[in-house]
Amino acid sequence: MEAAGGGPADERWSSLCNCVVNFLLEERYHLAALELLQELQDDGRHAHALRLRAFFSDPVLFPPDLVGRATSDPPGADPQSLLEEKIAAQQKLALAEYDLRLAKEDLSQLKLELQKQKESSLEDSNGILLSATNEGSISQQDKWDMKNSALGPLKDNERKDLNCAVKEYLLLAGYRLAAMTLIEEVPDQDLDVWPNSSACVRDALRCYYYQYLSSTAEAAEEKISILRENETLVKDNERLNSEKDSLTKSWEAANSQVAALRKSLETAHKDIKEKEKMVQDLRQSLDVQRKELNDCRAEITALKMYIEGTQSSKQLFVGNSDGLKLHPIANSMGEAASLNNNDEDSKESESVTNKLTLEVNTTDDIQKVPSVSEALVSYATDENCIYGTSEDKSMSNMSLQNVSFYSNLHGASMTGKSHGSSDGISVYLSTEKLESPSKQKSSDKMALETIMIVSDALPKIVPYVLINHREELLPLIICAIEKHPDSDVRDSLTHTLFNLIKRPDGQQRRIIMDACVELAKSVGEMRTETELLPQCWEQINHQYEERRLLVAQSCGELAVYVRPEIRDSLILSIVQQLVEDAATVVREAATHNLALLLPLFPNLDKYYKVEELMFQLVCDPSGVVVEVALKELVHAVVRWGGKLDQISRVLLAHILASAQRCPPISGVEGTIDFHLRVLGEQERWNIDALLRMLTELLPFVHQKAIETCPFASVDFSSSTPENFFSMYCIKLYATGDSEWLAFEWMHTDCLPDLIKLACLLPMKEDNLRIIIAKYLLEVSRRYGKYYLEHIMLPVFLMAAGDIDSGDFTYFPLSIQPKVRGLRPKNSTAEKLAIMCVFPLLLSGILGSPSSRQQLEEYLRKVLIQNTKDGSFSMHHTTEIINAVRFLCLFVEHHGVIFNILWEMVVSSDTSLKINAAILLKALVPYIDVKIASAHILPALITLGSDQNLTVKCASIDAFGAVAQHFKNGMVVDKIRIQMDAFLEDGSHEATISVIRALAVAVPHSTDRLREYLLTKIFMLTSITPTGNDIERRHERANVLCEALRALDATDLPATSVRDQLLPSIQNLLKDLDALDPAHKEALEIICRERSGGTLESLSKVMGAHLGIASSVSSLFGESSLLGKKEGSEQHDTAGPTTPEPNQQTQPESTRFGRIMRGGFGDILRGQSK
Repeated sequence: MEAAGGGPADERWSSLCNCVVNFLLEERYHLAALELLQELQDDGRHAHALRLRAFFSDPVLFPPDLVGRATSDPPGADPQSLLEEKIAAQQKLALAEYDLRLAKEDLSQLKLELQKQKESSLEDSNGILLSATNEGSISQQDKWDMKNSALGPLKDNERKDLNCAVKEYLLLAGYRLAAMTLIEEVPDQDLDVWPNSSACVRDALRCYYYQYLSSTAEAAEEKISILRENETLVKDNERLNSEKDSLTKSWEAANSQVAALRKSLETAHKDIKEKEKMVQDLRQSLDVQRKELNDCRAEITALKMYIEGTQSSKQLFVGNSDGLKLHPIANSMGEAASLNNNDEDSKESESVTNKLTLEVNTTDDIQKVPSVSEALVSYATDENCIYGTSEDKSMSNMSLQNVSFYSNLHGASMTGKSHGSSDGISVYLSTEKLESPSKQKSSDKMALETIMIVSDALPKIVPYVLINHREELLPLIICAIEKHPDSDVRDSLTHTLFNLIKRPDGQQRRIIMDACVELAKSVGEMRTETELLPQCWEQINHQYEERRLLVAQSCGELAVYVRPEIRDSLILSIVQQLVEDAATVVREAATHNLALLLPLFPNLDKYYKVEELMFQLVCDPSGVVVEVALKELVHAVVRWGGKLDQISRVLLAHILASAQRCPPISGVEGTIDFHLRVLGEQERWNIDALLRMLTELLPFVHQKAIETCPFASVDFSSSTPENFFSMYCIKLYATGDSEWLAFEWMHTDCLPDLIKLACLLPMKEDNLRIIIAKYLLEVSRRYGKYYLEHIMLPVFLMAAGDIDSGDFTYFPLSIQPKVRGLRPKNSTAEKLAIMCVFPLLLSGILGSPSSRQQLEEYLRKVLIQNTKDGSFSMHHTTEIINAVRFLCLFVEHHGVIFNILWEMVVSSDTSLKINAAILLKALVPYIDVKIASAHILPALITLGSDQNLTVKCASIDAFGAVAQHFKNGMVVDKIRIQMDAFLEDGSHEATISVIRALAVAVPHSTDRLREYLLTKIFMLTSITPTGNDIERRHERANVLCEALRALDATDLPATSVRDQLLPSIQNLLKDLDALDPAHKEALEIICRERSGGTLESLSKVMGAHLGIASSVSSLFGESSLLGKKEGSEQHDTAGPTTPEPNQQTQPESTRFGRIMRGGFGDILRGQSK
């Protein structure tokens, strides 16, 4: 009955076992199959292990020699153990043969039962065929392989479901070793966690088995094909939707382009009509001007005829007037020449020049005569057009008038120098201007000769003109350069123009540069390139920085008047060399003019060279150059090149490289200091400048993000740039349907790189951390509060290690892995994140004006609420206190910080009070006296009155910090009162803390506090220590010695030294067992230097001072400090008066030694240890 009742269950169990065996062998989980074989044999189920045994005994798969080598005994095994193993193997073999016989009997019985089941039901036969004989199973396996090949390869989720089902079956069947081996053989899947799906059911393998038995193979294959077809249709649907969206966008873009083209076409039509009207107006004006020109020519001809008719009658009169009027002019010019030869003083030269000018202006008749010839010259110029174009006729006529006037002066002066008479001058003028037309030279030749005369005279005139008046010669120089036919002379005059003033100031450089610009306008591009630019190149290495500064200024202003291909070749090379100049003002001018030059470049061929120059100037050692580069050059490069992505990428790489190239604080891997860098001065300056450049680029980055917004539903016109990234826009971005690289750059590239930089900066680099925090505040201001709350805050919470507070709802799925990758990977990284990133989270993210309330709540959560639940703030108290200290650098957050601190002070939790005292001590250096009196001192007094000794000692250390940083009388009085209360408490720990805190504050405190400390030390040393606790005595003596050495390094009054310092030292020297040897040696040195005698004699005198009789006190003499005190007690008033200066100078001469000893306390303690 039992066999009959248990038959179907055994059959079902064997079928499931065969399914598991087939699955393990098909998936090549050989180790799990081997463990299952062992456990089946141990349970006595040899019939179910037949296929596994046949598989592992196959010599093709497992060669006997390899198996033998794997299972052979190690060399050196003794024969006795080998014999025992042989006997055991024979016994196992016998048992295996017995099991084999039983298995064969079971196999025959199973065959009979399977035959019966096959006849009774087709479904049962399908199940029984799964557990048939080895031959039958092999044929069934072939069918299974065919079905499997028809179904296709297993997917990852199907494989995981089957692995989980097999593992569950092995555990339910008791084959735990096989289940563990299966888990190890599948390292890429976590079989302990089965995802919640339709395949996840209880006793899954049996459910699969029954489901398979209850359905046909054809139905299963049809269902699978339907599912695959459904997946294909879903993918096709998604693809069609994406194509539809892209077509819609392209259609909208095409419509916008059509509208823009229509507008541009209408604008072009309007411009054409306006230009046609302008052409008609110009034609009419041209006709009018031609008529006027013909009238003027007729008038000139009539005037010429009139002159020829009246010339003979007026020649005599003009000759007499020239003889009378020009005679004093010649004499004055001769006087001017003699003055210039005899005296080179610039003031006298100026007076002579002014006198000449006044005399010439008074000769009205002389001015009337040249005007006729100048009119003729003007007429000849208009007729022949030799020296200029029609557009420059009026300017040329004016210049020729000036030239003729100054040339006459020059001719007169030269004649005076050659000792000519006034008659010669009159003859020169009359022959040059008033000869008959038949003997007169042509007007163009006269003008040319005049230009040549002026050109020869100018280099000789310029040195004799005062510097402040040389600018008056510029019209002559410009006209001569423009009109002279000889290139060598023009080069000489151009050199004179550039060197008009030896070391010109800013205003003088402006005058010279304006003249050069006017000359460049007149002569054209080719002459500007061949005559003006070589002057720049020649003076690029001039010894005076003012001249190099003029070269830099000319590069930016003359570039407009040269060909475009010269701008980015010759002029850029000049600027590039000036950038390397040693003078700061030259580099500043080169930077400014490079910014002016960039918009004139014809193309972007030299972009990367310009970009390199930009980064070089941004990292310049001079702050002035850096400021100009940031405010002008960076903006110019971005607008000219249009490669904001390139600049941003290179900038972030430079920032990280500047920090990463620095050596680590410690070379021990796995420590915090291994990740932090020791920044040099150059690297710190570069990072500072590059971070400021990143801030300058922020408006461009923000504007590009707005312009590249892919959402058509967002209205650009209805929102300001600061409010553009609304909640609706953030939600659209979170869907991930559209790519928005310019927007993502901020939180996928910029912020992670800034976090990496922060993790390289040690704690003392507060200045760089402040720049980063200010940049984050500026980002939050521009991008808006929604971007701050939903994008920036989760990024920094994740990077700081507070993973529970971050919300990634508004991040696209493609971005989330990169942001989650900022999470610290281990405990060292977590501590580094709290130390470096957490301060930025508080000050740069939560410190935004729109997040003040959130900042207070988060601080309360971190400092008060999360100290009991095991959160990260529980284990990183020091780092969090440092972060709050950094937050205190921003004055606007003081109110929030002190509100939280008062909650900690009045709390009943001891750890909160201790942390409050530590935090108050950390905040002291960053506040003023007003805040210290209003907040710090009351909080410390409250903590000092606590009954807990640890809280009290922590408050004492904070009082010491207050005494160290504030010298206000009221603050010092409060500290003294509180210290008296601590000392009256009488506890050893409080006393030690008071002395140690005041000793640290001694070098920076007031004289009153030093006297107070010295008095307390004298009182404490006067009391003989009681008790046998040598450790407490040793600690007390060390603290008192350190305090005495700190006081010895300061300026103490002689009475304090005599009455308190030296007696305190003597009292300490009595207890030699508690005194450290290094401290003992230092105290003896102090005694010798302060007393002026030997230590032995000091001991005697100190004994006399304390009332002990001494017969050898005379060894000190009356010049020592204590000897005088003893003498005064014996009413010997005459002796102490004379050596008084010596006792004052002795402490002063050893003050440096006392300071050095006070500073090397740690070294002495190290020697003693």
